[in-house]
Amino acid sequence: MPSAQKTLNDRRPLATPAELSAYLGVPVATLYQWRHRGVGPKVHKLGRHLRYRWAEVEAWVDQQAVGLAA
Repeated sequence: MPSAQKTLNDRRPLATPAELSAYLGVPVATLYQWRHRGVGPKVHKLGRHLRYRWAEVEAWVDQQAVGLAA
């Protein structure tokens, strides 16, 4: 990926827990449980607010793929 495009992607707005909840289809409480247990996408604490980087969320989702035998 060209560095200019990478910089653009890195500058996307951070996701709130509510936005990520809707994207993943899980309750916000699940995101808080995952954070407490140290699983789930990487979360950043900005002051008292939790935020997620979309690129990190997408990488985490990709890691969750399970290869099932046919």
